[in-house]
Amino acid sequence: MANLKSAIKRVNTNNKKRAQNQQFKSEMRSSIKNVETLIDANDLDGAKQAFQDVSQKIDRTVQRGIIHRNNGNRQKSRLALKIKQLGA
Repeated sequence: MANLKSAIKRVNTNNKKRAQNQQFKSEMRSSIKNVETLIDANDLDGAKQAFQDVSQKIDRTVQRGIIHRNNGNRQKSRLALKIKQLGA
């Protein structure tokens, strides 16, 4: 355990930020799963609408530095491909 006052504060700050980051990542993953369930249910219109919301959440998560830019782009690309295959 940290002994210095500043180190104790830093540990507390890191714990708060980690909890926030986990919340954002969890929300993003849940939204992605929601789109995938709509795709599995062959709901094209619902999937497209949900995809727009997920894209915004992914972009916000990338902007906050919680996930890497390439990871966010890969997630969006894979979902877009699934929606495109559903429409074809």
